[in-house]
Amino acid sequence: MATGFRPWFLISCGLLLAAACHGLQVGFYQKTCPRAEAIVRAEVQKAVRRDPGLGAGLIRMLFHDCFVEGCDGSILLDPTPANPRPEKKGPPNDGSQRSYEVIDAAKRALEKACPGTVSCADVVAFAARDASDLLSDSRISFAMPGGRLDGRRSLESQTSVLPPPFANLGTLAARFAAKGMGVEDLVVLSGAHSVGRSHCSSFVAERIASPSDMDAALVAQLRRQCPASPSLGNDPVVAEDAVTPNALDNQYYRNLLDRKVLFTSDAVLMSSTQTAGMVRDLARADGSWERKFAAAMVKLASIGVKTGRDGEVRRNCRVVN
Repeated sequence: MATGFRPWFLISCGLLLAAACHGLQVGFYQKTCPRAEAIVRAEVQKAVRRDPGLGAGLIRMLFHDCFVEGCDGSILLDPTPANPRPEKKGPPNDGSQRSYEVIDAAKRALEKACPGTVSCADVVAFAARDASDLLSDSRISFAMPGGRLDGRRSLESQTSVLPPPFANLGTLAARFAAKGMGVEDLVVLSGAHSVGRSHCSSFVAERIASPSDMDAALVAQLRRQCPASPSLGNDPVVAEDAVTPNALDNQYYRNLLDRKVLFTSDAVLMSSTQTAGMVRDLARADGSWERKFAAAMVKLASIGVKTGRDGEVRRNCRVVN
């Protein structure tokens, strides 16, 4: 297991993001639930061993949770008669966001060990951290602060703020800026597309059926894997990175340089001098992407944190108390 990058990553929220951490603290549960992070990691480890794609889903879940209503576990809430269309029913999540069962398993174990103590929002953040570590062979290993509370509101309509796979660079940059994230954060976090899978419907129309700059060999391969017009009943999934599909690494940036990425929102990172330069730098095997990804994940996990009366610690992550 690689450990060369670990010392740089093991930094506190205060050192990395003093202005952005909103009262979050590394080791937040040290006194109230000392084994909290170990309990979450054990469940994530079991899930990733069973299916590495579940780890990719956990990383995606943090992004989709934090960009909508802040990092408050609102993505986890199930439909109810009073709220039949929560975030998980929004187009970016419905049918594509996975790994909810991993959060459920971790929360059940936490409730047995420390009832009513660890928020679902923190479970999502810890799980994304652990998935990053496990899928990168510990090249991405970092401390994730805790102290988030769970939100009580979850609306499908709010998921429209998530960057779509067909977005241009201006739209992507604006969506990130609205959350206090910069262009470098955008480019660095896009590297999460080195793991996971995508439904054909997310890219066929713009990247396969229409003229694009995608590598011709990849186009031919995807035409064999995807229907010409994906539908609800016929929408297969393909690996987002065909080279190292189960490894969280910087292969994504080499794929970008080779025009072997799925989404328009990936390809547009080569459309400006600024972002293309970042891509070339991050494609180098010097550990710089891993370091920057760790920092960007902590920054992402500090967006819109709920505190005090704004939130609660749910007993069941799928329903408000």
